[in-house]
Amino acid sequence: EVQLQACGGGLVQVGGSLRLSCAASGFAFDDYAIGWFRQAPGKGREGVSCIQLGDGSAVYANSVQGRFTISSDNAKNTVYLQMNDLKPEDTGVYYCARLYWARYYNGKPLVPSDYDYWGQGTEVTVSS
Repeated sequence: EVQLQACGGGLVQVGGSLRLSCAASGFAFDDYAIGWFRQAPGKGREGVSCIQLGDGSAVYANSVQGRFTISSDNAKNTVYLQMNDLKPEDTGVYYCARLYWARYYNGKPLVPSDYDYWGQGTEVTVSS
């Protein structure tokens, strides 16, 4: 059974940092990419970052470029999202999701509908 479990959210002040984790199980880790998405209250789901687990390549949304870093520990089947210099607009529920490796290279790896399994989400609140 495919499972993705996100954790690490919390309340942080503007300029602070958080590290989210996504623990995966039930599939061949290296054959996929893992993406992070977020959803603010009343808004749609937004792609934040994605990492291709086979070669470690990654992409970021413009809104988080230079502040967020995605990484993976393939031995632990875990993906991390280090979030620095947090802003109020980073507030939302953060989800990790699975993307088949070939879809990562189609030029648009942050499209939610391309992902097949989703974790339960972890809430991030950035207070000003």
